[in-house]
Amino acid sequence: MQILVLTKRQYMNKDLIDDRYGRFREIPLALAQMGHQVIGICLSYRPKNEGRINDGPVLWESLNLGPTKILGLGRFIKRASHYAKSVDVIWACSDSIYGIFGYMLSAKYSTPLVFDLYDNFEYYLAAKLPIIKQLYHHTLKCCRAVTCVSRPLAELVNSYGKNENVVILENAVRDDLFLPMDKKSCRADLKLPPNCQLVGTAGSLEDSRGIKSLYSAFDILKDRYPDLHLVLAGPRKENLPRGDRVHDLGVLPLEKVPLLLNALDVAVICNRNSEFGRYCFPQKAAEIMACDVPLIAARVGSMAGLFKDRPEWLYTPDSNRDLAVALEQRLVHQKTDYSDVSSWKKAAVILEKIMVNLT
Repeated sequence: MQILVLTKRQYMNKDLIDDRYGRFREIPLALAQMGHQVIGICLSYRPKNEGRINDGPVLWESLNLGPTKILGLGRFIKRASHYAKSVDVIWACSDSIYGIFGYMLSAKYSTPLVFDLYDNFEYYLAAKLPIIKQLYHHTLKCCRAVTCVSRPLAELVNSYGKNENVVILENAVRDDLFLPMDKKSCRADLKLPPNCQLVGTAGSLEDSRGIKSLYSAFDILKDRYPDLHLVLAGPRKENLPRGDRVHDLGVLPLEKVPLLLNALDVAVICNRNSEFGRYCFPQKAAEIMACDVPLIAARVGSMAGLFKDRPEWLYTPDSNRDLAVALEQRLVHQKTDYSDVSSWKKAAVILEKIMVNLT
């Protein structure tokens, strides 16, 4: 098949081209490695070098939104239209507006559209605009298929009136990076203390994700457990806690994240009962499980469903004490009988089947 991908360039605090990271890079790459011809158009909200960039067998064309946003969007639609007239299927992702653009091109050229939701786009800025919100709902109802990152998100799409061809396509991992490793070696590589109990997280360290619950839970436990240390890595907007038992590793390159996860005794997935928390499938959950590291997650959305039979692995969102209790128990009971974690290649196989059925 010839497949056109429409997406923004920056997402999840990463850059699709520069960092070569995440769902919208890995799935198209896997499809291309399976023999399909994949062309992607990505729109950068920051000034970047424009033009064509090869990522293995995938051809990406990057355009800048620019200061005059209407002109930037017009250029994006023009280039997407150039490719859309000759492809077999369109995969639009990353925000509501790309699904809307994809649907316009789908209707114009009679090309099937698969709209990917890796988040609840309704709480994004664009979808809060009345016309965009209406077009977004119309696109979801009328496109040929929708892929959703979690079951709660798929159920939300069903509530809009889209009941056929709504498929759950959870986040996955690069199986060449995220795998179990020797804990001592990982700690030595990151210059972390070798003989302490380490808890922490790698990912967004923003208050909107409830990260302060982890800081408070550590404060509750640190006096009781003198060998307990907190390890943090990821983008942040606020200052992190300080202390000789708090280790801030900054923003790690992707290849270092598996080292951090494998260095931990318990990894924590913070979240809130919010529009984001209820519908996401945290990327870090898949990565932690692939590394076979004990985890604790906020009891919300997909995590509440995934670990419903393991309530001791969950904590009440925004409850410092509940998280402290869960941490204390998890440091003792470190069982990790996780279900198999999907690779991006397996995710691409699911998407391929959807696309084949539409063409």
